[in-house]
Amino acid sequence: MPSILKRAGGSVTEVKNIYEVYNLKENPFPITPFISQESPDKRYNGDIYESSIRMIEEQKIDEQFLKVPQNNHNHIRVGYVLDNSYVGRGNGKSSFALNLIKKINHTFCLDISNEANKCFGLYLCPEPSGKTRSFVNLLDLLVDAIFNSNIRIIEYSLAALRLEAIMSLYPEKIEPDEFLDETALIASLNSLEWFNKKDIYYDDINTYLIKNNEFYDKISPNVPFRKKHTAYDRTNFRIISTNHMQDYYSSFKKENEKINFIFNDLVYLFLASGFNGAYIIIDDFERIPDFQSDRQKRDFAFEIRTNFFDGTSANSRLGFYNLILMLHAGVPRLIEKAWSDSGMEQRSSISAAANAPHIIHFNKLDKGRAILLIKKYLSEFRVASEDSIRPFTENAIAKIGEEKEYNAAQMLSLAYMLLEDSVKKGLKIIDVNEVDQMLQKSKIQVTTAETIIDENSTDLLFKAAAE
Repeated sequence: MPSILKRAGGSVTEVKNIYEVYNLKENPFPITPFISQESPDKRYNGDIYESSIRMIEEQKIDEQFLKVPQNNHNHIRVGYVLDNSYVGRGNGKSSFALNLIKKINHTFCLDISNEANKCFGLYLCPEPSGKTRSFVNLLDLLVDAIFNSNIRIIEYSLAALRLEAIMSLYPEKIEPDEFLDETALIASLNSLEWFNKKDIYYDDINTYLIKNNEFYDKISPNVPFRKKHTAYDRTNFRIISTNHMQDYYSSFKKENEKINFIFNDLVYLFLASGFNGAYIIIDDFERIPDFQSDRQKRDFAFEIRTNFFDGTSANSRLGFYNLILMLHAGVPRLIEKAWSDSGMEQRSSISAAANAPHIIHFNKLDKGRAILLIKKYLSEFRVASEDSIRPFTENAIAKIGEEKEYNAAQMLSLAYMLLEDSVKKGLKIIDVNEVDQMLQKSKIQVTTAETIIDENSTDLLFKAAAE
């Protein structure tokens, strides 16, 4: 018999959803609840976020940073989100930072500031290995965030400039319906095929912008999109994109070239295209000073002061970039001497009073907000919509919070283990008794692991001494 007519001998059985008893598609809690922006899983990339638990902090950011007009020379240029809970890593600052960036980029702050500001946001996180020790190392992270931002800020800015020129030079070449889809329009304005189809020569745009845009003319003529084309290139010119800008930045050999490009040329590009500011959030900032000597800390702080406050660059004069440093408790003590020695303490005090507008305190959670956090994760994985914390009880979540000092990461990790254990046991409810049993089980496992390590170490030491 030909194979096309044969069937497999074994039957296929569908794997049962073991979490369906709780109206869940799967375990909604992360195994290792630390944020990874690149992860496609929303349990790990910050997409599951209950904004109400950080309403106070978010409102302060809005009022003291985002709503303040950028043309106000007293606007905050360097601020801090300071965790004062002393409960270790995992208090939710990374998730807060990523969702703040999403909020800023949603309409570029136009809605938040009542159109006083048009700002974009960038998220930076230094490597845990200590690679980011110098200020120039940080600049490499910054341009990487600019070039790889999911809002494609370079393409957006260049498209805005090109559209400005085309609307003045060739208004008849833009069809009204092209404005209906902004994403498609931006793609067109970054497409050589579109320019050829419209018979628009880029040097006409370049010449127009030099004459009519006050900021465009201040950009170095060496920057790729400012270069003129030859007569031959009139029909074969390149449309400059992020890749060309990356290659241009990679060609720099000297630190001052990088500094000039970021704090002058890019600032003028963004200003020319309609932005008046940018918010740069540096998460896990302590990864920088943790690996620096005292001198490196001072030099780093001095570079921040120079390029954000007192230097001659466009950024220091206009205050385009705004830094928000995410700090764990204890970090101020780590950098306060460098801040003092460099003059940064006078510009943006790290030891200011509790009510200083440039310092946002990131407080520990409580029972009510812990319940909201657990409920949010459950709701994201419900089979059918359900407004509850089932299978957990409120007292169980309170116990989880108390035992884990309301550290968000540790609470979520314990919730994961409890749900897995309850599925195996066939429990309908996770109550305080189950939490106590899991905590006791965890302590036994940790103690056993420590004993094994200790016994192995003693045995090796004994053997080494005998030899």
